[in-house]
Amino acid sequence: MRTRSLAVMALIASGVIVTAVFAQLLSSSNAQTQTKPRYLPEYTASGDLILPKDFHEWVYVGSPLTPNALNDGKANFPEFHNVYIEPGSYEIYKTTNVFPEGTILFKELQLTLPAQNADGSRTEPSGRGYFPGPLNGADVTVKDSKRYADTDGWGYYNFNHHEPKAPTAKLRPKQECAYCHIASAKKDDVWTQFYRLLDK
Repeated sequence: MRTRSLAVMALIASGVIVTAVFAQLLSSSNAQTQTKPRYLPEYTASGDLILPKDFHEWVYVGSPLTPNALNDGKANFPEFHNVYIEPGSYEIYKTTNVFPEGTILFKELQLTLPAQNADGSRTEPSGRGYFPGPLNGADVTVKDSKRYADTDGWGYYNFNHHEPKAPTAKLRPKQECAYCHIASAKKDDVWTQFYRLLDK
């Protein structure tokens, strides 16, 4: 009888240990999911922004397009604007609905393929439309309420509007970029109205 009791107790103890180990593994997994490491902006000694690394692996949010042919040949940005947000910042945004300090938005510019029609479109096997062509530089936006207090908490950088992209970039003046974002962007100076992942 005593042997049987000991066996039952051992079995129960084993079950408790297995359950505890499983709970710990599950907790660790959830913690890793919720605490994705962030890539924060890097600057040179003189204060220029360093071109963010591995941005093609970030979260893609959208590609607005304003072709020249639809803007009297004078579109401010005649390319696809392929926009990415740094993944760690996006994880926080999904939970808080607020862009955290240090958020980086990367806009890679991509020209359309040469036009075949008066409206700038062309015909490909999938139909008539606008199709992405050569890359054409990048713009980057960084949130830092103290560093960019004069431009509503965001800094704007141009890494060339041609290839190759510059390795570093200087802060752009308010009248060049920030004023338009402040006046017309839907949320916290970000064009969330064009990015469904961010339009909450």
